[in-house]
Amino acid sequence: MLNQEDKPITSALSLPNSQSSPEETSSVLQIWGKTPLSGHVNISGAKNSALVIIVGALLCSQDCRIRNVPLLADVTRMGEILAALGVKLTQNADVLDIDASHISHTKAPYELVSQLRASFFIIGPLLARMGVARVPLPGGCSIGARPVDLHVRGLRAMGAHVQIDHGIVHAYLTGANKRLQGAKIYLDYPSVGATETLMMAATLADGETTIENAAQEPEVADLANFCRAMGAKIRGAGTNTIVISGVSSLHSVDYSIIPDRIEAGTFLLAGAMTRSEITLSPIIPDHLTAVLAKMRDIGIRVVMDSPKQMRILPSQSYRSTDIETLPYPGFPTDMQAPFMSLLTLAQGDSVISETVFENRLGHVPELNRMGADIRVKGNHAIIRGVAMLSGAPVVATDLRASAALVVAALAAEGKTTIQGLHHLDRGYEHLELKLKKLGAKLQRVQEPSDLEPATPPIESGSLSSPA
Repeated sequence: MLNQEDKPITSALSLPNSQSSPEETSSVLQIWGKTPLSGHVNISGAKNSALVIIVGALLCSQDCRIRNVPLLADVTRMGEILAALGVKLTQNADVLDIDASHISHTKAPYELVSQLRASFFIIGPLLARMGVARVPLPGGCSIGARPVDLHVRGLRAMGAHVQIDHGIVHAYLTGANKRLQGAKIYLDYPSVGATETLMMAATLADGETTIENAAQEPEVADLANFCRAMGAKIRGAGTNTIVISGVSSLHSVDYSIIPDRIEAGTFLLAGAMTRSEITLSPIIPDHLTAVLAKMRDIGIRVVMDSPKQMRILPSQSYRSTDIETLPYPGFPTDMQAPFMSLLTLAQGDSVISETVFENRLGHVPELNRMGADIRVKGNHAIIRGVAMLSGAPVVATDLRASAALVVAALAAEGKTTIQGLHHLDRGYEHLELKLKKLGAKLQRVQEPSDLEPATPPIESGSLSSPA
């Protein structure tokens, strides 16, 4: 939970009890490996959809209800940013009600935006709805440069005046009607953030906007479906060309977020890593095409028990493979680190090339501390398979690196202690409860002096299924 000095602007949004806030950096996760897993995992709503759809509610002057919202630190932070603008939010379990009928401020607070890169998305709907937006340059994981120049160029093409001064992006409209104008926009890179920002801005623009070389990620299509459910006119989302015909206003909606493909992939890798049979639902198989193809390449068997439920079957050995991260539908950068953990135990040499973010190999030294054999050359990681990993004290360097260390720890000999849990809590809902339900031996301890015992805790009673 947030501490006394940084309490939430709205008490309706809060973190689940099993998770810490970014301020609680002293807590660590202890995992005792080599324990087979079994059972079913409920996949939560997609983090990256939830963040942008919450922002998309700014476009609507009526109430919005969003379902399947994961309880995550990033989601809480985004709710605080909207509350600072005067938006009313109320959360009950995974249902979030948003009332953006009265926006009282058009400047987002630096102390919140600096902790969440996705918060920059508010500039599009805020500008479209209010005619002005002032947003600090964003913060978040230190995984590489994610410049906002594509956002800025797109908004300027739609008639906005945009100035960047002292770390604040100030965008505003002039003229009688103060509406953005439809435009033809080409993105030099298929940026998810720029695509979503400009698509939201264009929903209330005057005329038609075309975004070429748009991002094709499922979360982009999910946002488009949300906006369409409010009355927006969008076609082509999920392809590289999106066409938006502006409307004058949007109406109330009740919308459910898609399942998180990255969480699903992470649990598939946990099953493969521990040679365990587990089932996952709900999932959308098409969102996992690239990940499943690589799993088949190295010898992992996955079967569909139903259109929304997947089961991974245990295998005793895996082959090496090469992976290059690419924008969707290529192999997702968010799965690179967890997949690397699995390849440390594959037979032969594998190569992973990270082409999306330049600083996303920070987990390599930590995996090597656990006995992996990985060398880095530029943006390439060469992984030579080893017979086993060993538990060790490690530090998570970013969100997906934390998942990679958890996956590795589940298969390692002995105890692994993971620091940097504020990264983990940003993107995985009830991870510890879900893993415990599968039979994993782990516990979170809050103080460094509590790092013992060296043996796993004895579980008593049964664990209920996480929400």
